[in-house]
Amino acid sequence: MARDYDSSPVSDSLGLQNVIVGLADDLQQMRTGQISPQDGMARAAVAKQLFNGVRMYLQAIKTMESMAKPVGGEPDLSLIDSDKET
Repeated sequence: MARDYDSSPVSDSLGLQNVIVGLADDLQQMRTGQISPQDGMARAAVAKQLFNGVRMYLQAIKTMESMAKPVGGEPDLSLIDSDKET
């Protein structure tokens, strides 16, 4: 699978690799009886909420980028109403 370099900085800044490693560790601890199934489920629920927040964050970035206009260039003078006083 190809690496997604566009989302990599977001995943790095949010520490998602640590969350995934932590979930794998939790599963292993649950299998060996070091934590209870309830503890494992609680940790998984927290991770689920974190990933839900990441999904919403990425969707918001995608929406803003799709509506963004280039900086520089000529201004759109049709947006200026010259009849109005400021």
